[in-house]
Amino acid sequence: MIKYFKNMPWGLFGTVFALAWPTMLEQLLHTAVQYIDTAMVGSLGTEATAAVGSTTTVNWLVGSTISAIGVGFLAFISQARGAGKHEDARRASGQAVLSVLVLGIIFTVITLSLSPFVPALMQVDATLRKTSSIYFFILYTPMLFRTASIIFGTVLRSAGDTKTPMRVGILVNIVNVVLNFLLIYKTRILVIGKFFLFIPGAGLGVIGAGIASAVSFTVGGVIITIALFRHKEISPRRVSIKPDFKILKPCFKVALPNALQRFGTSGGYVAFASMINSLGGVSTAAHTIANTVESAFYVPGYGMQSASATLSGNALGANDRDRIKQLSRMIIFIEAVLMIISGTFLFIFAPALVGIFSKDDEVISLGTTVLRMVALSEPFYGVSIVIEGMMQGMGKTKMPFVVNIITMWLVRILGTFILTQLFEYGLVSAWACMILHNLALFAVFMIYYLTGKYIPKKKKDTK
Repeated sequence: MIKYFKNMPWGLFGTVFALAWPTMLEQLLHTAVQYIDTAMVGSLGTEATAAVGSTTTVNWLVGSTISAIGVGFLAFISQARGAGKHEDARRASGQAVLSVLVLGIIFTVITLSLSPFVPALMQVDATLRKTSSIYFFILYTPMLFRTASIIFGTVLRSAGDTKTPMRVGILVNIVNVVLNFLLIYKTRILVIGKFFLFIPGAGLGVIGAGIASAVSFTVGGVIITIALFRHKEISPRRVSIKPDFKILKPCFKVALPNALQRFGTSGGYVAFASMINSLGGVSTAAHTIANTVESAFYVPGYGMQSASATLSGNALGANDRDRIKQLSRMIIFIEAVLMIISGTFLFIFAPALVGIFSKDDEVISLGTTVLRMVALSEPFYGVSIVIEGMMQGMGKTKMPFVVNIITMWLVRILGTFILTQLFEYGLVSAWACMILHNLALFAVFMIYYLTGKYIPKKKKDTK
């Protein structure tokens, strides 16, 4: 054990954290707003929480599919910069602009067209479907700006700039919270000691929450676009956005398997949530709240995943395999420690955290149970996502695609269907299947890592 720590490449610790901490903070702030959103809507009652939460997994489906396209640009740009090919990186940035325009328009048409049908497909209670449908429509009206936020944020991170997306995220969160405060509730008077504070409000409830999110997405998309065009190294200014297949082909070669993976796994999340929605309002509310609470404790994982993707791509571009191995050891070690700490806190404070979002004793009890179950699997899931992040940065997305699809549908979805739909067990059984899915991912990715197959074969030096 002493030899293990002695041989750890501690000199890379600062490099890894310099890239990871802004992404962690960005994710943490985004999660904090999710907490606030859920708490604000939750104050309107369990039905309001269920109405908003019932379409959450569809949001993941759309967002993660777009994120997958960003991974293609991340791999290309990080490797190009590692190889010193900065003009290629700028050309890829121009192609990212083209992708945002095309994908933004396509997803706007698709999501708005499907908005009347999504709540029914998700087995939302009939009394909540109209509200859920309107909320979903509003949320996806600014789809072009949401696409820009996702892809341009990834492009900036691939160039080692994780602070700009973080700053934009902070502003978006502030706008969202302020508008939530003004749009969800009715006009009221707050009593603070001897003082009376008049607070204007639109009293729009769930619809107000949707409008607040839509406006904040728009603000974020505009600002991050400006930030990208002003960036010194990868600005797409004076770069053609006409299709350039020398750039798009390698980008989409990486992105397509990742997009299929995200689409397939997110489709699994939709099926998973649909089965949970069929269990009733209490289960839907407990599931929604538990997901929101749990997301804060995945922040270290996704922060480290972003850093691992960028750094491994840079190292591969420079043909430095030894550096890839050193990075992987340091990143996995840091990730495991962080996720053990976060899992411990989640287990201890689960009741209090669920209690922030609901005063319903049944919802609190059920939410606490599933959170304490999943807390034990946090370190395993964290390790698997950073190994996957390294592979994304190096352009190896086919293996994660196959593994994620198989484990999602055979372990989580089939298991949940059998337990909840055939044997009529409740939410606890569904989350048990989710945990088994996470453990299966850990086992496969760890074996792949230990065999060294995660590192691509050495390229011939073309310089």
